[in-house]
Amino acid sequence: MDRIDRQFTAETARTALVIIAVVVSGAAFYWLSAILTPLALALFLMVMIDGFTRVLKRRAPWLPRRADLPVAIGVSLILFCVAAYVMAENARGFAVQLVTYSPKLDAAIAKLAGAVGVAVPPTLGQILSSLSPTAFVGRVADGLRGFATDAVLVLIYLGFLLASRQGFQRKAGALFVSPGERHHAAELFLRIRNAIEQYVWIQVVACGMIALASWAVMAALGLDDALFWAFAIFIVGFIPIIGGAVGILAPPLFALVQFDGWWRAAAMLACLQVINFIVGNIIYPRMQGKSLNLDPVAVLLSLAFWGAIWGLPGMFLSTPLTVTAMVILAQFRSTHWIAVLLSSDGEPLGERPVPAGELAAVDAAETLTEA
Repeated sequence: MDRIDRQFTAETARTALVIIAVVVSGAAFYWLSAILTPLALALFLMVMIDGFTRVLKRRAPWLPRRADLPVAIGVSLILFCVAAYVMAENARGFAVQLVTYSPKLDAAIAKLAGAVGVAVPPTLGQILSSLSPTAFVGRVADGLRGFATDAVLVLIYLGFLLASRQGFQRKAGALFVSPGERHHAAELFLRIRNAIEQYVWIQVVACGMIALASWAVMAALGLDDALFWAFAIFIVGFIPIIGGAVGILAPPLFALVQFDGWWRAAAMLACLQVINFIVGNIIYPRMQGKSLNLDPVAVLLSLAFWGAIWGLPGMFLSTPLTVTAMVILAQFRSTHWIAVLLSSDGEPLGERPVPAGELAAVDAAETLTEA
């Protein structure tokens, strides 16, 4: 009986330490968000560039041996700059359209004010003037300055990470002395890397299909700046749960302002809902399979957790960060129960092993490093 009591006490103490460690880690992530957020984004981009590099090795064997990484970096930067340019150009046209629609916005405000019992409804100009445009412009300038600073930090971190990636194998050999430990660490890394790469690839394909089909619907119904809305739908699609709702509701609301009647907005809402339902409930699960193995409640809680700590970047990275945490927590007996709760089927490591060819490549790289 004493042995059972001691074992129960030890398990309780271990669980309490794990909970305390989670709380302390969350506080540290929040306090160090200015440093850790750009680093996490840079690590995420490095994993993507590394995956693109391996794709080039398989699909373009005619490239020189050491040219695959520079080509992957160059193509990634070009795609990012093109997307940013298209988004910026369409956003400027969207801002101009908002000014031209100010009379209709005034009418919509008047209807809303009449519904809530306001006798003299304010106009759009009065609302904007009461918001202190000077202070608003100052906040916008501060936000843009902060975004530019974060982007520069991400690029700096990414450059140093790419420069130091050659030494990762040597560091792994120094951290794990025995070949068995190195093999286990390599398997853990490959599980995380493959899960993140597959998640991003699936999200890109799924969000691309939703954005392309939504653009066709919006363009057919005559919505202004349909390309801008398509890009916005593609970007917010990477935010779990919330992104899909924003992509469905925002364009029809703007259509209510643009068009005199309501049937186009209703048709747009119905079409976007059908598109998201087909992709999200039929195509996406078939593509995803059991690659992530995350419980839907865990996805929702991780979105709220990382969004509260790191804001919008945390929302974008919530699913990859949760997958990484689940795989790492599953390696230790004291935290395995957390990984089980995060998983959808109770098997946080999944049933599919890491391909032997990838582990063999890692082991060969370690042998060359030691030699």
